[in-house]
Amino acid sequence: MAELDDETIAYAHRMFDLARAGDTDELVGHVAAGLPANLTNDKGDTLLILAAYHKHTATVAALLAHGADPNRTNDRGQTALSAAVFRQNPETVRTLLAAGADPSGGEPSALATADYFQLPEMALLLRGA
Repeated sequence: MAELDDETIAYAHRMFDLARAGDTDELVGHVAAGLPANLTNDKGDTLLILAAYHKHTATVAALLAHGADPNRTNDRGQTALSAAVFRQNPETVRTLLAAGADPSGGEPSALATADYFQLPEMALLLRGA
């Protein structure tokens, strides 16, 4: 694999920071210009996983609209859906489910996360109740 130069690495870090901050317009502008919607960092976290973890539903929706994979896992097997469940964000959970996120996908899955942390409201959402 080719080595990335410092400028490219700094750019990627900035994109991940935009996802964490929920700066939807700027981030999606870069995605529309060619930034991969499924870009991952050194831990395998995608822009979508970071946006979901930090409770930025609008950013999650925009990334999904631009082709982000709702079932992609990070290096620990976690998905954006499990991150949204852990953070108890029902709006993001609904957005991810509507985009085809699998409640049983990943390790631990979103369902397992809801059960482990005793989050009955999240479990009900995941089970479609």
